[in-house]
Amino acid sequence: MAKILVVDDEEVLRMLLMDTLEDEGHDVLEAIDGRHALKLLEENGDIDLVILDNMMPGLTGIEVAKQLDEEWKEKHPILMLTAKTQQSDLDESREAGIPYYMAKPFSPAQLVLLVEDILNA
Repeated sequence: MAKILVVDDEEVLRMLLMDTLEDEGHDVLEAIDGRHALKLLEENGDIDLVILDNMMPGLTGIEVAKQLDEEWKEKHPILMLTAKTQQSDLDESREAGIPYYMAKPFSPAQLVLLVEDILNA
């Protein structure tokens, strides 16, 4: 069982992600935006994975990742889950230290497989 932080401003999608991951036995925290995510990350040092939307009001997912130091990102993988699918978007995510990327729309089964791969890496 892993502790996963889901960060997305869309409540319906956030609930789908949480339900899917909880059904797999994971402990899931939620953040409604980038600022809330940074606060939760500061308070919870034992997060195993962050699933981060890019397009959010306030801080984008890229901006959140840029505020985390490299040492933190080496220990805590980040999965960008976004509708922005241009090569430049993928490049920007990687430059911000986000090694994993999944495009919306996605299937819950695809998400579960990728999350398990990330956690077992």
